[in-house]
Amino acid sequence: MKKTLLILGLVSMSFFACKEEKKDTDAMDESTTEMSESSDVDETEMDMEEENEMSSSDMENEAEMDLAQVAMNSEDLSTFVSAVQKAGMVVKIKGEGPFTVFAPTNEAFNKLPKGTVENLMKPENAEKLEAALSYHIIPGEVNADKLTELINSNENKKYELTTANDGTITATINDKDQVVLTDGKGNKAMVTKADQKGKNGVIHSINSVLMRK
Repeated sequence: MKKTLLILGLVSMSFFACKEEKKDTDAMDESTTEMSESSDVDETEMDMEEENEMSSSDMENEAEMDLAQVAMNSEDLSTFVSAVQKAGMVVKIKGEGPFTVFAPTNEAFNKLPKGTVENLMKPENAEKLEAALSYHIIPGEVNADKLTELINSNENKKYELTTANDGTITATINDKDQVVLTDGKGNKAMVTKADQKGKNGVIHSINSVLMRK
């Protein structure tokens, strides 16, 4: 009888010990889960903070670039950049400004008769190249909103821009709300990408090369 009671007592103690151990294990699991979830939240918040800092840093870097650097960072303007370098005008568009540059894209230069660009890039034609490029530069900063406002402020819905070499370009807005530039020879170019901001002005990409009369 005593032996039986002793066995029952041992079994009972073992049962309660196991139960307490399970409680402790469950409590530890819950604590570990909470710590893990808290860690995940902290890491997510840190990632978001890092992204915001990087985004802010990128914007600051862009704002610090001059127009020459802005153009060099655009794949569509590589021919324009080469022309600016050949004409010795890099210093000019790196200057204080502000300037507004209507930069023809690579596709725009490709529209010219075969050999035109190569001919203009020759050392003996540096003066002609500079004149052609200067016709695409407007003293002062005119962003897209300001240009639209200037066009709409006139009854005839036209605005004449004076270029760096005293030429004129007429700006209008078509029925698709696109800004259209008409050069001295009556050729038209559309702004395809506006407001590429630099610290000394702004670049608007256009789809045709402008020519002075």
